[in-house]
Amino acid sequence: MAHYLVIVESPAKVKTIKKFLGSNYTVAASNGHVRDLPKSQLGIDVENDYEPKYITIRGKGDILANLRKEAKKADKVFLATDPDREGEAISWHLAAALKLDDKKMRRITFNEITKNAVKASLKAPREIDMDLVDAQQARRALDRMVGYKISPLLWAKVKRGLSAGRVQSVALRIIADREDEINAFIPEEYWTLDTILKVKGEKRPLTAKFYGTVDKKITIHSEEEMNQILKELENAEYKVTDIKTGERSRKAPLPFTTSTLQQEASKVLNFATQKTMRIAQQLYEGIDVKGNGTVGVITYLRTDSTRISEEADAAARSYISETYGSEFVTEGSTEKKTGKKIQDAHEAIRPSDITRTPASLKDSLTRDQFRLYQLIWKRFTASRMKPAVFETTSVKIGAAKYVFTVSTSRCVFEGFRTVYTEADEEKEVSNVLVNGLSTESVLTKKEDETKQHFTQPPAHYTEASLVKVLEEQGIGRPSTYAPTISTIIARRYVTKEGRNLYMTEIGEVVNNIMKQSFPSIVDVSFTANMEGLLDMVEEGKVAWKEVIRNFYPDLDEAVQIAEKELESVKIEDEVTDVICEECGRNMVVKYGPHGKFLACPGFPECRNTKPYLEKIGVPCPVCGKEVVIRKTKKGRRYYGCENNPECEFMSWQKPSKKKCPKCGGYMVEKGNKLVCADEKCGYVETIEKENA
Repeated sequence: MAHYLVIVESPAKVKTIKKFLGSNYTVAASNGHVRDLPKSQLGIDVENDYEPKYITIRGKGDILANLRKEAKKADKVFLATDPDREGEAISWHLAAALKLDDKKMRRITFNEITKNAVKASLKAPREIDMDLVDAQQARRALDRMVGYKISPLLWAKVKRGLSAGRVQSVALRIIADREDEINAFIPEEYWTLDTILKVKGEKRPLTAKFYGTVDKKITIHSEEEMNQILKELENAEYKVTDIKTGERSRKAPLPFTTSTLQQEASKVLNFATQKTMRIAQQLYEGIDVKGNGTVGVITYLRTDSTRISEEADAAARSYISETYGSEFVTEGSTEKKTGKKIQDAHEAIRPSDITRTPASLKDSLTRDQFRLYQLIWKRFTASRMKPAVFETTSVKIGAAKYVFTVSTSRCVFEGFRTVYTEADEEKEVSNVLVNGLSTESVLTKKEDETKQHFTQPPAHYTEASLVKVLEEQGIGRPSTYAPTISTIIARRYVTKEGRNLYMTEIGEVVNNIMKQSFPSIVDVSFTANMEGLLDMVEEGKVAWKEVIRNFYPDLDEAVQIAEKELESVKIEDEVTDVICEECGRNMVVKYGPHGKFLACPGFPECRNTKPYLEKIGVPCPVCGKEVVIRKTKKGRRYYGCENNPECEFMSWQKPSKKKCPKCGGYMVEKGNKLVCADEKCGYVETIEKENA
């Protein structure tokens, strides 16, 4: 009997796949990549047409020796690594490292680790797709060139251990640009007016919102404007002038892609992107389901496609019809059409078997696995269901020359919402009173409710919103979002407080160097275009080395110029007048993972350290002592009093010496403006250029 060897990436898959195949199959794992560029050097021969130099990864020798032994015994070797560029490249490296004969070796892929999918893949083996491999080689070479050419420059100019990256540096810039927007944001005042009306014959009052006049919507900017409107409404008669009823539907959401799964898991489950991917990987590779053994319960987790196989679609429709009723099953396709290339025509992320409900798996899964599986199952099931239908009523109420509105909606058919509602879905307004209103209704004003508001700055990025913008801008691919975010947090360029991401001092330094010396590397459009080129390599339209030939010379030139011209960030041991209380020496400024701190120059005999409180030359608005730059525990910068904790003054924006001419309070710098710290005052002036 012929003997076959199936090589997968992960040991977890071995157990799952072994169960599906007969005794004439051996299943073994490569534990990911087996060859890579050497860590100690660039590993790309620039003089020899950018030929990469691959070596066996340290620690993989025994694995390869075992695989070689198994490959010799086998009549055929099936390379069953993941169904994407990375997986294709791993198969190619395995074929080279194991010296596999082309006739003996075949490539197979499956989108889910189920018996049917694995057996079907063995019936349709193919050759290694070199276009996919070349796209991965190009990405690896580009990332290596950026990392290995720029990182040493950061080491020399800032501190050892820093790194630059083709995608991470752009992500850092996106966060930095948002922080600049927030810091420069100047709130604008506006007011809202709600009028509480009594409807004759009804016990409950009706709340109407101020809209404007018949011709246009009016925004109320100040208390003066509000008082003028209230004066004109003093003796006005309130009358229903128009009632419109209608129907609106809300479409079911599409099944998850990598990006949307990471976003929704962050919002609903408060999972970091890395955690989402780790748990999804466990669900894909196989869970020990009671009574069924080890089974992969979801499809492949790295995809930007919303496509679903015909079999899965039919199974979902059948399940929905039996469970909820045929009236809930959607008609037609729910696939998203996009102009861009979908990665490897993968399916969306879905349960491998829709009849395996979250409740039936609860005892076989950990709490986090259950919560993520439930999210994926509900989203996929909902995507095959009909839209939710709402009955809407819009009422216009006239008073003097002004118009007030009342809007309400009522769900008349739940549709997909029977199963799933999205995290940021707006709450539906329901006002039973509206149903009884007519143009004949008699209205009496009870009271006016006025509120002062201020416009809010853009929100800080969260992991979810950063993933969304990276995807929208075409930066990176499904497999890169989580490692990119993890890297910038691990390097302490960015700190995470609650869900929000904030720049640290060291992140600002690195971002400024990158913007100054390597503007194209951190340019969003340039990086997105590079992703487009990699897609063209994958499609066989562009040779991968052509991409490298066009990229490297410009990078090399920029590095050489930066080495000569870039001014070193001052991080040498700056001596201060702070005396070390343990040994009497003058303490010096050092640079650590979170930025600057004070250390005793007598290290290692004296290990005394303390926070470095850099004075900004502004007296504290509360107690008159010096304002200093402080940092939160996680490295986010703010301005506080040197007399803390006795004085509790703090500001996220830099305070100014200048007092507000309008209210006498302190002012803060926002971009090129000085703004009164009291929003209610609202005084703003432009900073004179010589002082800026």
